[in-house]
Amino acid sequence: MELLGYFAAIVIGLVMGLIGGGGSILSVPIFVYIFGFDSVTATTLSLFVVGVTSLVGSAGFVKEKMIDFQTALIFGIPSVLGVLFSRRLVLPHLPEYIINRWGITMTKDMFLLFLFAILMLIASTKMIRKTERPSGRKQNENNYTILISQGLLVGIITGLIGAGGGFLIVPALVMLIGLPMKKAVATSLFIIALNSILGFLSTMKMVAHDWTFLIIFSSLSVVGIFLGIVLAKKIDGRKLKPAFGWVVLLMGLFIIIKEIFIKQQIAI
Repeated sequence: MELLGYFAAIVIGLVMGLIGGGGSILSVPIFVYIFGFDSVTATTLSLFVVGVTSLVGSAGFVKEKMIDFQTALIFGIPSVLGVLFSRRLVLPHLPEYIINRWGITMTKDMFLLFLFAILMLIASTKMIRKTERPSGRKQNENNYTILISQGLLVGIITGLIGAGGGFLIVPALVMLIGLPMKKAVATSLFIIALNSILGFLSTMKMVAHDWTFLIIFSSLSVVGIFLGIVLAKKIDGRKLKPAFGWVVLLMGLFIIIKEIFIKQQIAI
């Protein structure tokens, strides 16, 4: 199973390199169901892997001058605040049992995985339906206000469930301020790296983690993103999004069935 998990690390990077995001949404289920971590530890480790992989992936875009740093700051600063809010104030104060009455039991772990599964369903729908609009929208103050609020929302989600939120960031950058798709993907990777690394650093002392394991897993993910970037020059990543969307949809449904229905029956 561990070998499967390490192979999955390469797949995480590969997906991120091919379609500019999405791979991070695989990391939490891998840490929970293959390596056996609890959900809080899994989201924390995911932030590290996603942060390092995104940072390396965005380095090439810096050289190509594809990252819009002004937009990254406008979106990124409230996003970082959202991450810190989730990791420092919300997550540590969640009770061990979210629901424990009327014959229904939902632990903190189950609740976080349920939230993650909902995010997966939303993300998969966007990937399958290909709802991204063309760039070119005129920039205005109202768009930036929405961008700031969306940055805060993405940060809160990232902090809670350890996913980068690229499927939310890229459409926001394209539709609200008219960034070209490639520039939106590059800027998104930079924002994800910033959010994830700061999110990990803010709560790294709250969970036990093995640095050797993290470095090996992240290194394999980095290898994957380089492979994905090379393949992206030959394969149109947008054509792969719907297929990957179906995979994410099935994984989200699996988590809901396992965490909510199967565990409820066992508890009963």
